[in-house]
Amino acid sequence: MSAGALPRLIRRTAADRPRRRPCDLCGAPLAEDHRHLLDVRDRRPLCACYACSVLFQREEAGEGHYRLVPERRIPVRGLSPARLGVPVGLAFFVERADGEVVAHYPSPAGATQWTIDRNAWESAARDCPALAELRAEVEALLVNTARGRSEAWLVPIEDCYRLISVVRRHWTGMFGGDRVWPEIEGFFEELRRCHGTDTHR
Repeated sequence: MSAGALPRLIRRTAADRPRRRPCDLCGAPLAEDHRHLLDVRDRRPLCACYACSVLFQREEAGEGHYRLVPERRIPVRGLSPARLGVPVGLAFFVERADGEVVAHYPSPAGATQWTIDRNAWESAARDCPALAELRAEVEALLVNTARGRSEAWLVPIEDCYRLISVVRRHWTGMFGGDRVWPEIEGFFEELRRCHGTDTHR
């Protein structure tokens, strides 16, 4: 191999290698399994490299512009969605830093939302201690009562954004069509599989 052929081969190999997405904060290449931060000013999720995620690991460091999104996914028992006024099959609830609780409903147009009555939320939390553990802004209570299911999960807020994307991408017609519901069920099946449960309640 000539002296000039080796550098060309190295450059060509590097060019053929897929480029990894950069960290949204520092620009470093991201690992495939990376953490996320939430920009609390505009509630925008950001991909974070290991160094940036460690920087915001401590709770007091996460009280500013960015919050590290937790990774836990926990089934919530003993919750009656009707007490929170859930009129549709899919909804998620986020507690804001000021204590306000906002309900979001994934739809083909994105997510509609409104504020939940504080007394109703506090009443539900008394009977369901998991709600009291919900971390403001970065976690959500995700409720699924669609098509015979009755389940609730405490999940990272990024999961809810992913569910919104699933609904927007696959929804057709007035009632969703044939594609969206298997995709939604697949989303929740992944949650159950990760937690080691396949309970149909």
